[in-house]
Order: sequence, then C-alpha cells, then structure tokens
Amino acid sequence: MGAKSPEEDRHNKGRDTSDFKPANPDSKHGKNGSQSADLDRGIIGGDDDDGDGDGERSGMTAEKQEKNKNKKRKKAKKSKKNESNDATKLQQMTPPRVLLSTLFASSEYPLGELIPYEKTRRTTDKEARYTSRLWDESFLADYRQAAEIHRQVRQYAQEKVIKPGASLAAIAEEIENGVRALCGHQGIQTGDALKAGMAFPTGLCLNNVGAHWTPNSHLPDVKLDKSDVLKVDFGVHVNGRIVDSAFTIAFDHTYDNLLTAVKEATNSGIAHAGVDARISEIGAAIQEVMESYEVEIAGKTLPIKAIRNITGHDILRYQIHGGKQIPFVRSNNRDKMEEGEVFAIETFGSTGKGYLRDDIGVYGYGRQADVSSANVQSSAAKTLLKTIDANFGTLVFCRRYLERLGTKHYHLGVKHLIDSGIVETYAPLVDVKGSYIAQFEHTILLHEGGKEVISRGNDY
Repeated sequence: MGAKSPEEDRHNKGRDTSDFKPANPDSKHGKNGSQSADLDRGIIGGDDDDGDGDGERSGMTAEKQEKNKNKKRKKAKKSKKNESNDATKLQQMTPPRVLLSTLFASSEYPLGELIPYEKTRRTTDKEARYTSRLWDESFLADYRQAAEIHRQVRQYAQEKVIKPGASLAAIAEEIENGVRALCGHQGIQTGDALKAGMAFPTGLCLNNVGAHWTPNSHLPDVKLDKSDVLKVDFGVHVNGRIVDSAFTIAFDHTYDNLLTAVKEATNSGIAHAGVDARISEIGAAIQEVMESYEVEIAGKTLPIKAIRNITGHDILRYQIHGGKQIPFVRSNNRDKMEEGEVFAIETFGSTGKGYLRDDIGVYGYGRQADVSSANVQSSAAKTLLKTIDANFGTLVFCRRYLERLGTKHYHLGVKHLIDSGIVETYAPLVDVKGSYIAQFEHTILLHEGGKEVISRGNDY
C-alpha cells in the first residue's frame, strides 16, 4: 500500500489463468515461499506395494496363491485409500478455506526468499544469519504465516477469480473471505480482527488509478474489461505483523513492457535493500531500471515514468506506514535501513505524467495513534471511535468493514473524527486520464546477516 511522499501528504502530521498472463514468468529470482500448501508439504502419490508380487514358493498350491494375491490387492487398496485421505487432509481446498494452522500443524511456515548480505562484517553463521536480536519469539512465525496466507489467496484469485467480466466487488470479497478463513478470524466479534486478518482494504485500481481504490457499497459496481490494467494490492496481518504485497494483471500483451519494467524495478529495489543501505541509492536504482523501458500503445511509443510523489515505506506493528519512505526516484534522503526493520519495497510506473493527484471519494480511514481523543464532544463520534479502537486500532479500514460489523449511521461520527484529526482519510490517487499504471510490491525483513523477501512466491 503506497505511502504519499511527505510534501504531498497534507494529512501526515509527522507520525512514524486462462486469461491471466503474468509479466516475465521465467523469473530468475529464487522463491522459497510456497505458492500452494500441498506442494510445500511434499504430498506424493503412489502405491504402497511391498514388492512381493511374484515371490511365491514353488510348492504353494494354486488356491493358496490366489488367496495371497487377493489379500495383497485388499492391502494395496486400503493403503491407497488411507494415503488419499491423508493427502486430502493436508491439501488446501478451492476456494481456499482451510485454516492455515491446520495445514501447518507444527507452525513451521514456509520461508520467504533468503538473500545473504554482500560485503558485510556481520555474522556468516547460517543459523544466526536469518534472525535478529530485536525480534521476539513469535515475530518470524507470525510474518511467515501471514505471507503464506497472502500467497495462497492470491494464487486462487489469479487462477480462478480475476478474469474479464468479473466484478471488482466480487474479487475483493473473494480475497478478503480467503484471508479471514485461512487465518481463522472472521473479524465479526469485537477485537477479533486485531488478532489476524486484513491489514487494509483490498486495493483494486484500474488503468490510470494508481492506488487507494476499493469497492464500497455506495459505489456502482465495476466490471473488469479485457483491455484493463488492474493493480491488486492487499495486506495480511497476524498479531499486527503486516505483509503488504501487490501485483498487476493485464490480459492484453500490449502492456507487457509496462508490467516487466515495474516488476524489474521492484526487484532492483529489493536487490539494493539491506542493513546500512542508503534509501537514496535504492530510489536511484529503481528509477534507472524503470525508465530504461518503453511501451507502444495504439501506435505511439511512450516512456515509462517512475511515479515521483508516492513511495515505498517501512512497516510497524499494526501500522502500515512507518516513519521511513523509499522514493522510486533519485532523492537526497540520507536515511539508512537498519537491522530488524520491515519494509514494503514497491514501485509504480506510469505512461502518464508520473505524478498522482487525489481523486474524488474515499478509499479508507486510519486511526491516528498519536492524536488524543479527549476533546471529542459528539456522542456519535465517541461511539464510533470505540468501535474503531476495539476492532481496527491503527489498521486502515473502509466503509465495507464498518458495515460488516453492523455499524449504522456512522457518517456524522466519521466527519467529526476527521475534522478533529483523529482519523485520517485516504483518497484514490490517479494520473492523467488515458494513462496506464502498473505496480509490484514485496515485504522484506532485514535479518542480522541477510534479508528475507517474505512475500516472494512462484508468481512474482
């Protein structure tokens, strides 16, 4: 979920597929994270025969031979039946609804892509390399569980849901239902959504809409067209540990170079990231790769521009945007990445101006943790704020999420909280009409001796 750069964010007060065709399917990057639960658990079919078939004693009667053969057939059938049942228990269903902790009973979730740091004096011991003294015991398990949920849900969405003619509301519903089912928290009971679930509303942005658009009940439903370029951006959290990852889908080969440029720019950003890496250098590397591409649309050759007023960002617990930002262009930012930090490395490339502006409407809302609610006078605002604090905390939410809880007549309360600075609004961000934007994003963990691209999968 992209963060607006400081000069653009007026609200920031200084707080810290038959038709699906992914770009560059033969990625060179290693992918340790699973794309489906059954593959990672190594479910293997096959018979359970013990190899005794023809070893009958010469003196055995024909009747005894026949009896033994019958016994072996029954044993083989029984073994195959048991094996089939065991495999079924371990496999994810379609759509994904099996609790992830059931599939991984040991709580040992798949690792992301592990990349050791180069030219570092830090530890080279493999066991110690991929951890940090700054993390508690549950940190990696929570993050890896959230990442596996993201992979399984997006795989299903890519293969079965996101197709021309599909409703954006239906796509968002499938993604969010999958996330809630796999983490085991539907988010209806008070406080349940804070344990695990959606980290922010599913972003489904078409064409020149870069970020921060989601279906809401007051909006007309939108159908996906074969000529559309769709950005899918959603986050999963487990105990406030947020995995933020996004991809772009285009059904028309016209946009191949656009998708490839942005995907490779994101991978360049990841390659340059690490402990002690300067954020300015990461941004420069992203821009260099992105803007080396062009795309031909309707007979015109267009440069692909790195969007300059939205950024990647660090992620804090229960807070999607921390205090550090990673531009997609060269900058004078002297900040460095540090051990133990978590970053969303994302890039947006556009065929338009490369500059986003606020559009009409509201994508979602976010509670400002550092703003006191002591001066709230409106009873409607007080009641709504209790609902927000109890169910979302500082996680971004939208109107759909309030309505799922049965919240009614909340508009006046929302307005009062916004006017008081307690709640921040997120508007859709757009480039000029007729332009096309692509986005790719991964979450990385900065271990002591290496980085882990926690959200990496076989798709991107």
